[in-house]
Amino acid sequence: MEIPTIDDILKAHKLISPFIHKTPLLSSKSINQMLGAEIYFKCENLQKVGAFKFRGACNSVFSLTDEQAKNGVATHSSGNHAQALALAAKMRGIPAYIVVPNNAPNVKKKAIEGYGAEVTYCEPTLKARETTLNAVVEKTGANFIHPYDNPKVIAGQGTAALEAFEQIQAIDIMMAPVGGGGLLSGTSIASKAISPKTLVYAGEPKNADDAFRSFYSGEFVESSNPKTIADGLLTSLSKRTYQIIKQNVDAIFTAQEETIVKAMQLIWERMKIIVEPSSAVPLAAIMENLETFKGKKIVIIVSGGNVELSNLPFV
Repeated sequence: MEIPTIDDILKAHKLISPFIHKTPLLSSKSINQMLGAEIYFKCENLQKVGAFKFRGACNSVFSLTDEQAKNGVATHSSGNHAQALALAAKMRGIPAYIVVPNNAPNVKKKAIEGYGAEVTYCEPTLKARETTLNAVVEKTGANFIHPYDNPKVIAGQGTAALEAFEQIQAIDIMMAPVGGGGLLSGTSIASKAISPKTLVYAGEPKNADDAFRSFYSGEFVESSNPKTIADGLLTSLSKRTYQIIKQNVDAIFTAQEETIVKAMQLIWERMKIIVEPSSAVPLAAIMENLETFKGKKIVIIVSGGNVELSNLPFV
């Protein structure tokens, strides 16, 4: 099982830099005063396609040889990875075939189609996603790019933390949300290589806490019937991301649904930026564990900003 290294992340950053945004690191005095910590937000909601996923998709697509790329790329995704892969493929001039669960947010469905991908809808189960994808790959010969269980994807996601360490020094805690674990894996590899003293924490919805249970039980636990507003964090870890997280991450904190909504609203109101529920989970975890984070210098990777504006949870 191939595990990316810091060299892979550095190589990825060099490869994708011409195509991605170097996103800003923003802070809010009012949020800091409220929570008693010095918090910086690495705004991947301002990344192309509105999410960090473009980093990993871009690294995967542009790492392919011409022979590997000639039949295009394919994946299954609830939204952000699909958009990211569709745009990266379009930029390279190759086709993208995306399998999307039919309950994905409309804003994400429209964006995927808008980037020129050929979309196939399926039932919202992992079995349906994988079965439909296999049929698409068999028909097209496209190269399957997994949303997170892929070394190139993980290395690409790690470039967000890499940039954060260039933007600010002496970080006590680097924090990311965790679903499938691609972002957290890349973040943890980069953080531990660049700044071994920096603690790497994750935020996860209490109602979709398979990573939390896997991490603290020492045994791989698959997600079972997750029900959370943080739709980007519904997937289980893979064996690869679990292994990386077990090795590099210092703690995982969960957050209740009502706190996730409050954290999302707080970011909208105080930061004046659009974030999706998944992005608010690390802040929600801080809000529920104030003593742990008190006085610390924290960077949160804000994972994305693709949200259905007509269906905001705090309205």
